[in-house]
Amino acid sequence: MVEPGYFTLTTDDPICYARPSIDVLFESAADVYGDRVLGVVLTGANQDGAQGAAAIKKKGGRVIVQDPKTAESSVMPDAAIAATQVDAIVPLMAIGSTLLTYF
Repeated sequence: MVEPGYFTLTTDDPICYARPSIDVLFESAADVYGDRVLGVVLTGANQDGAQGAAAIKKKGGRVIVQDPKTAESSVMPDAAIAATQVDAIVPLMAIGSTLLTYF
């Protein structure tokens, strides 16, 4: 059984020009849920999410990344792939079916 949890948004300074920050969300989820976290990194024009993806992997979780070739902006997927060993790199249209393989 998964224990209940919640996330909140903050008004802290942006991280990688983003607020809310995907890095902060992923790092928080990894700290609380460890190997039960599955993060998904999609298109984006900055590197937010890369360090969070690495945090998820460090805690034993899984990370799926949109194939940079199918992303409108490949910066975010490329950064996540460079930051850690992701579990899957798939085209946008295959992310849903890839998620299903983990559940």
